[in-house]
Amino acid sequence: MNVADAIKMKRAVRKFLDKPLTDDVVTTILNAGRRSQSSKNNQAWQFIAIRDKQILKDLSGCGEWAGHIAGAALCVAILTPDPSEKFQIMFDAGQAAAFMQLAAWELGVGSVPASLYEFEKTRAILGFPAEWHLRIALSFGYAADEEKLSAMPKKGGRVTLDEVVHWEKW
Repeated sequence: MNVADAIKMKRAVRKFLDKPLTDDVVTTILNAGRRSQSSKNNQAWQFIAIRDKQILKDLSGCGEWAGHIAGAALCVAILTPDPSEKFQIMFDAGQAAAFMQLAAWELGVGSVPASLYEFEKTRAILGFPAEWHLRIALSFGYAADEEKLSAMPKKGGRVTLDEVVHWEKW
């Protein structure tokens, strides 16, 4: 995979085919998250890999825009220690999420993150211990519309580099 192409071409995929991912594909995605960078190599995360359709449906109701989880072939819940303790915790979880999404893209698997806001409901559904927290989850699956996986960027869809970069000082 050419990383520059992946950065330029990867798109959020929210609608998936009703087709399972193989164990090898799932393992590759999870290993990408496990291998991602973390502050001081703390690796302060745990992943819950979810394929069960009822659990996916239940979890999809835990965030305002998390409905795509219900149709995913795989959801990866990224658990962290208390995110209010250190900024790096969520930054590292984000890196794990990005690594998993890039690995999936290379395999032809679409993905999109979801923010989950019903904290105790997610704990009840997934049964994780009180010292762990769930704020983000990723949906994975084969795109219902394959063009969505690598569609060309829309013109005007991104701000220009000059609009976001300040050199040396603001």
